Amino acid sequence: MRSRGGRIGLIAQAAALAGAALASAAFIGEAAAREPELSGFAAIEVRIFPSDPQFPQQETAVVQPSLALQPEVRWDIDEDQRITFIPFARLDSADTERTHADLRELNYLYDGGEWDVRVGFAKVFWGVAESRHLVDIINQTDLIESADEEDKLGQPMVNANVLTEIGTFSGFVMPFFRERTYPGIEGRPGFPIPVREDDAVFESPDGESHVDWAARWQMRVGAFDIGLAHFSGTGREPRLVTTVVPGTGPALVPHYDLIEQSSIDAQATLDAWLLKLEAIARSGQGDSFAAVTTGFEYTLYQVFESSADLGLISEYHYDGRDDTAPFTLFDNDLMVGARLAFNDIDDSSVLLGAINDLETGTTVMTLEAATRIADGFKLEIEARAFPYVANGATESAFGRDHMLEIRLQRFF
Repeated sequence: MRSRGGRIGLIAQAAALAGAALASAAFIGEAAAREPELSGFAAIEVRIFPSDPQFPQQETAVVQPSLALQPEVRWDIDEDQRITFIPFARLDSADTERTHADLRELNYLYDGGEWDVRVGFAKVFWGVAESRHLVDIINQTDLIESADEEDKLGQPMVNANVLTEIGTFSGFVMPFFRERTYPGIEGRPGFPIPVREDDAVFESPDGESHVDWAARWQMRVGAFDIGLAHFSGTGREPRLVTTVVPGTGPALVPHYDLIEQSSIDAQATLDAWLLKLEAIARSGQGDSFAAVTTGFEYTLYQVFESSADLGLISEYHYDGRDDTAPFTLFDNDLMVGARLAFNDIDDSSVLLGAINDLETGTTVMTLEAATRIADGFKLEIEARAFPYVANGATESAFGRDHMLEIRLQRFF
């Protein structure tokens, strides 16, 4: 087990290594040739929970505001070198754990034309599916930002990419591990008992210092975009083990296992059709298992004789893990949805979806909408509802956490 202070120390060491690389890069070439570019956003966010909380320790306020800030600094030292710095911070009125800061990116990139190398904190995305990013394993999930697992923590890494006639080959060495973040005991959505991140258990005796690695090949072949990858190291999904902590009572303790995961992601573009596949095979968390997300998106262009396009989406999820592996909601589920892109000057869009558990009938509905409302201002609306939750289903812990989220972003 490692203390929070120990984890912070490891992150500080990783940041120091990244900083040393950036400082060295600043003296390479004509560093003063270009000025750094500052951009980013500040946001006011309001979460509205119309139903009373499921558990007595959770925040009872219907309206829960917060503030977020994400500046972005990019410095093109010359045509071949770039430094990127993207911190993030949030101040939340209800959940003390959601008041947090993170280093999303702090890295040095050298672009050699047909190859490049990146050193430092970075974010990497793999995958093609809409409702579950099954193969996306490099970065840890920032669960306190959003329950949909879309937000990620910065990952310390050395990443090299080589472009060839037979595809792009990528390698990753990750010397420090980032633990998953969880809402506090008062947070919504949340758990009936606290998650004790400070007491996290690692299978590797090196803990967060275990060196993970990954390799990936990707290429476009005709109408197909294909990616093959393998990851070896500490799994980003922990098992939450119920433990009785002396003096405080029961708690959930994250257990991080060493895993091997091979994956494929593919997308075929056939006129108005997008056919999508993500699949993995994983060992190290109970019995070896496979999981698949597959589906399609079909676009109707200029619907109702307008400039808007309507995308019809459907995806099926299967996951064969046993009860000793980390819990997943996507064991046998069907997602259906529709995306309306207005193609207007304000880049307005609406996405409506529903995920149904084909065994229990539990259903989750989501809505995402966004539009620019003025120069530099963007309005985003997200909503989540649980119209039906089966008795005894794990999702029943979140059954009252219907939520409307309104976010106003100011870009600079």
